[in-house]
Formats: sequence, structure tokens, C-alpha cells
Amino acid sequence: MKHERPKFLTRRFRLVGKEQVESVRTVLANVPIDHDSPLEVVIQEERKIRSLDQNALMWVGPLHDIAEQGWVDGRRFSAEVWHEYFKREYLPDESLVVGEELALRVKSPATWRKWDFTPSGERVLVGSTTQLTKFGFSEYLTQVEAYGASLGVHFSVREAA
Repeated sequence: MKHERPKFLTRRFRLVGKEQVESVRTVLANVPIDHDSPLEVVIQEERKIRSLDQNALMWVGPLHDIAEQGWVDGRRFSAEVWHEYFKREYLPDESLVVGEELALRVKSPATWRKWDFTPSGERVLVGSTTQLTKFGFSEYLTQVEAYGASLGVHFSVREAA
């Protein structure tokens, strides 16, 4: 009978000193070896997450401008509704964007999910713009602005607070 090991929880270490390097050594010395379901070790440059300035600019910039000027089928929508719509449309979908492409866009590609399902089987959006890297957020905003421009929205230039 095949023995299955417990799921190994993802561990992240920010290597800023000898203490963190020692912690990595300790974890590596104790990881389970499993030929059927091996673990993977990746050492890479730290991904920068989006800044608070980017978040503030999204709400006072494109989302505000689209809510004020954008019309679809004779209706205007609130910034909150547009935000939800754009997340559904433009957040990276892990079934379509994988590997390094996903790693450029989200800060935790191994655990990123755009969608999940309720117990009744209903698909729900669980991804968030807060989980995007600076590059991913910039790309997301470009898509939002392109959509707004297609509605004839003129975007204001605003400075971060």
C-alpha cells in the first residue's frame, strides 16, 4: 500500500541575514524526500509587490474616471462595480498564465488562484489585486485604462498622496 506524506506547507524566507540562511538550512535538512511527489526548491530575486501609491491611484484615477464617464448600454456603474468587473476580466487566470509568466504577475504563484468554488459548485472570484506584483498591477491597470478608453473615457492625471 502506498504511503502518502502530509502536504508540505509552502515556506518563504527573505534572506537578509545569517539567521534566515540558517533557518533555510534547518528546513532543508528536514524536508521529506518523496520520489512520487517531490518538493521543489527555488531561490530567486524577491518580487516587489504593488505599492500603496499604485492602489490609491487606481481608485482616484482610472476607476473614478470610468465610473464618472463610462456608459454601457445606457448605464453608468460605480467604481466598486467596475473594480469587481475588471478583476473578473483582467486578473491572471492560473489555468491560462503559468510558470514564469504567472510569477511576473503575482507575488505567490505557487498558491495563486483567481477562482474557487462554493460547496454548491458555484464559481466565485477569490483573486485580488493586492496579490499582484508591481509589474502585474501595472499590466492590470493598462488593461483597465484600455477598456475605459474604448468607452471614450478621458483620464485625469493625478499625483499620489
